[in-house]
Amino acid sequence: MRIIDTHCHAGRNWFEPIETLIHEMDTNHVDNAVLIQHGGTYDNNYLFDCAETYEGRFKIVVMLDPDDTDQAGTLAALKEQGAAGVRLYPDQRVRGDDPLAIWKLAGELGLVVSCLGDVARFASGEFRALVEACSDTHIVIEHLAGVRKSFEPPYEEFHRALSLSELPNTTIKVPGLGEFSGRPPRLEPHFDFDSVPPLIEFAREAFGASRMMWGSDFPPSAGREGYRNTLEGVRTHPAWSGTEEVEQVMGGTAAAIWGFDG
Repeated sequence: MRIIDTHCHAGRNWFEPIETLIHEMDTNHVDNAVLIQHGGTYDNNYLFDCAETYEGRFKIVVMLDPDDTDQAGTLAALKEQGAAGVRLYPDQRVRGDDPLAIWKLAGELGLVVSCLGDVARFASGEFRALVEACSDTHIVIEHLAGVRKSFEPPYEEFHRALSLSELPNTTIKVPGLGEFSGRPPRLEPHFDFDSVPPLIEFAREAFGASRMMWGSDFPPSAGREGYRNTLEGVRTHPAWSGTEEVEQVMGGTAAAIWGFDG
């Protein structure tokens, strides 16, 4: 089974160096990964250096400096440098006649948008209108639409966010269970949580496995259940109907969306 981690971080100014991630990937037989630029860092050169050093193993998602007066020109240059995507917030806009110009430009350049936000912003009518207006741009919704441990039934806002699946230019990332499940006070030799709410099941019902992709959120996930458990918690989750769906979520969807085979 090909495994692609679609959400991990590395940096020289924050988190861990790329060698730490390489160790986790090699230990857990992860073939490829998408390096997502972390918030507040707008110099993307370290990520490009990582991709060059480990040729063919990584795709790069950049961030744009909000103080940049030529974001369009910068994004085009980053595409030429090798970026596969750009990370934007749901309410991110640009000055000018068309506030959505940078979202639309991403699609024109063939860049994927990896979108970071909370469930309220993903569930908003304003964001849905944005996705509709940028129909030529593929938008990946991060962190299972901003899941949190504080989510409680009947999950109305979460379901509104999942209704973005009705728009064909969307897919969604599935994080480790530790992002939304309670850690037991006593840790037994086997890996488990006190309770796991059915959020992955809801996402599968909305998007289908072919539009879902695993992302570890390493290294923050190391402070939750750890890298291996983010992988196994999703790979062995009972939501999937069989091997074909597991292969889609763990690598097939990501290979197609992020162009690992292109």
